[in-house]
Amino acid sequence: MSKLNGLKLYHRKNTNNSITEEFILPAKVKIPMSMTMGTPCQPLVKVGDTVKVGQKIGDSEAPFSVPVHSSVSGTVTALSDYITASGTVCKAVEIETDGKQTVSEDVKPPVVTDRESFVKAVRESGACGLGGAGFPTHIKLNPKTPVEILVVNAAECEPYITADYREMIENAEDIIGGIKLVQSQLGIKNIKLAIEANKPEAIKNFKKIAENDDSIDIVTLPSSYPQGAEKVIIYNSTGRIVREGQIPSDIGVIVMNVSTVSFLYRYMQDGMPLIKRRMTIDGNAVAYPKNIRAVIGTSFREILEYCGTDMDSVKKIIAGGPMMGMSIPDADMPVIKTSNALLAFDRYDQKKTSACIRCGRCIKVCPIGLMPAEIEKSFKIKNIDELKELKVMLCMNCGSCTYICPANRKLAETNQLAKTLIPRN
Repeated sequence: MSKLNGLKLYHRKNTNNSITEEFILPAKVKIPMSMTMGTPCQPLVKVGDTVKVGQKIGDSEAPFSVPVHSSVSGTVTALSDYITASGTVCKAVEIETDGKQTVSEDVKPPVVTDRESFVKAVRESGACGLGGAGFPTHIKLNPKTPVEILVVNAAECEPYITADYREMIENAEDIIGGIKLVQSQLGIKNIKLAIEANKPEAIKNFKKIAENDDSIDIVTLPSSYPQGAEKVIIYNSTGRIVREGQIPSDIGVIVMNVSTVSFLYRYMQDGMPLIKRRMTIDGNAVAYPKNIRAVIGTSFREILEYCGTDMDSVKKIIAGGPMMGMSIPDADMPVIKTSNALLAFDRYDQKKTSACIRCGRCIKVCPIGLMPAEIEKSFKIKNIDELKELKVMLCMNCGSCTYICPANRKLAETNQLAKTLIPRN
């Protein structure tokens, strides 16, 4: 089976062998009530309240929402307005830590007797997609149609990031446990654990662990970007196509990030909700690149300084990878559920944009065969019919077109703006 188009990028996996370090407990944390896709939560605590580790401090009655838990024990000092990286505003609970890390009485293994109680437990865990997208896991694990294949996304194709790789090396048994958990609860017959070829140690280890389990197929994928994008990894590991207007479960597939699967297994054992994140800290302004596990709400600044970053020299900070991550305006923004990397650079060159030379490179690298240059033309004249014909809604915003463009045109950004012109039914 042929594989979809993509880019060959410098991996820059400088922290492949960096064993995860537990970050020091901060003096205070700021925990946003919106850290995932879906409706923001409302605070369940007030200023002056004492909270404990794992205590639920935010929730919503909306079905497409995920509760928020305290990552520390201490005292609530403020309920502030917080501007997310995408520009929306939500509440944030600010907590002064007491250093004791007293665990809430509510933290205990969930009782799961059937699929309904399983989905409810997953929601209560606060789980979301830990690859960066933040899709609520309980929604994904409650599909309307039968699922035949679980694709476990272990590609981690962005440069620099090794957080998922360290999960594979350090917690392989938890990953297999999480896979078997989901498999049994949803009645899934086939598992595709999809790993990029640039992770030979992980591939070898999982093949050994799963050698006697015919339901788990360790799929080695080419090292190309965006191998970890949902539509791409589904096609490259199963041959199935997610067409326009479909979601993976429509074609009998669910995709879960490898760290999400691993977290769910541990949650079912101890009942501790999602209150920590492993992050890769790297970039040329970082003196000591590391993999750090920090409590949610920890300031980015504290982590960067811990890794030897001269904050006065930093010109750009990216939350996530260099291709799909977001440039952040404030180093004091907190670690959230979807944080998987923090990259700091001491230089940032804004490239000058010139006219399109019709070279077609953007088409060649697009994994789903879009024509970004034509989309750009249609967007400029606001031709909605043409944008629909050009299938702009299929764009995954991987950024490959922008990266390869010799004229430095912001094609991926234009694609996202073009989507806003398409009426939603």
